[in-house]
Amino acid sequence: MNLKEKLTVDLKTAMKEKNKVKKDVITMIRSDIKQWEVDKRQDVSDEEVIQIISKQVKQRKDSIEDFEKSGREDLVEQNRKEIEILQTYLPKQLTEEEIRGIVKEAIEKVQPESKSDMGKIMGMVMPQVKGRGDGKLVNKIVNEELNFE
Repeated sequence: MNLKEKLTVDLKTAMKEKNKVKKDVITMIRSDIKQWEVDKRQDVSDEEVIQIISKQVKQRKDSIEDFEKSGREDLVEQNRKEIEILQTYLPKQLTEEEIRGIVKEAIEKVQPESKSDMGKIMGMVMPQVKGRGDGKLVNKIVNEELNFE
């Protein structure tokens, strides 16, 4: 069963269980998938579904920061619940240590001489962590490991 089919089955289950949050999240994902298919005029692959879901997780994480600044704990909690649901459809996320290992390998290959080589390293690392790691965390780790002043 591919991810798109799993989402359909889970939507039916969420509706039967009257789980409004899960139903709303899955409906939103399915809407994004449909939009992708209309725009590209082709069916989505599992990799593209993961890309869509990853984008949704990133948007919610960004929203959480804004809601925390505004003191909207109700919206922070709602976004955290939605992120939990979204992450069940993503591959197992890499730990910070695993990402750091991938970054160190890339640094060894590139042999950077200045901070301007960061793009080369990010270009090597991001395809390896796609859908399994947060881009902000990767960027932070690359900066820490390069440590150019």
